[in-house]
Amino acid sequence: MINTINLINQLTKQMTTADQLNNILERTEKLIALCNSLQEDNDMLRLENQSLAVALDTSREKTKDVEEKLRVLKLAKSFSETNEKSLDIKQKINEFVREIDKCIVLLKK
Repeated sequence: MINTINLINQLTKQMTTADQLNNILERTEKLIALCNSLQEDNDMLRLENQSLAVALDTSREKTKDVEEKLRVLKLAKSFSETNEKSLDIKQKINEFVREIDKCIVLLKK
């Protein structure tokens, strides 16, 4: 009878061990599947990150180009304003010279 009880206990332990091994195998398979899924996600995120980095570089280059164009336009505008002021000054000087010439002519008479 004791042998029968020992045999049953051993069979129960073996089944429990087999169940535990099956449980470990199932969990391992789930972990492997999860790892593969996470690796795919990671790869996709790396590609997206590279794509966004390229887009960011492109945007920065465009920003630099626009800023350079703006700087050139501001410089051109300042030259234009300076030229307009110079023309105004030249015109006033010419008017003064004409007035002086008129005065000289009047003084000579």
